[in-house]
Amino acid sequence: MNGWVLSGVVALLLVSHWAAYEHGRSVELAQAGQKSAKRDSGDRLAEVIGERAARQEEHRRADAQQEVRVKGHEERTIADAGAVNADAAGQRLRDEAGKLAASVSCPGTDTSAVARGEAATRAAMVLSDLLTRADARAGELAKAYDQARIAGDLCEASYNALIK
Repeated sequence: MNGWVLSGVVALLLVSHWAAYEHGRSVELAQAGQKSAKRDSGDRLAEVIGERAARQEEHRRADAQQEVRVKGHEERTIADAGAVNADAAGQRLRDEAGKLAASVSCPGTDTSAVARGEAATRAAMVLSDLLTRADARAGELAKAYDQARIAGDLCEASYNALIK
């Protein structure tokens, strides 16, 4: 019976040590879980703050982009109005050149004077046509330049708004 008692005592000791070990492990796991939860809540708080800052930055950039678009629209409107005024002035110039070319002639009975007058009229018409084409081309180039300049300025402003 001594053997049974001794083996029972050994078994009881083993079970009590095993229970103490498991209890210690569960306490450690609970403490680690609490630390992890605190760390996770701290991480979540930092994540929320980071998201809020990112949203604010996104709104700032969107507002800056909208300001750039509005400014670009205003600049295009001004450039278009200037182009309309320049076209009107160019048309008046072409009309006057056409009138001048049509009025150049030498009426008279002298055939050599009439021939010179016809040559002068043709030369004036050629110059008037040249002026008309040059003015039209200058208008096209000015419009293209204005559009390119405005687009470049908008691109630069947009970029600057994004990197600030």
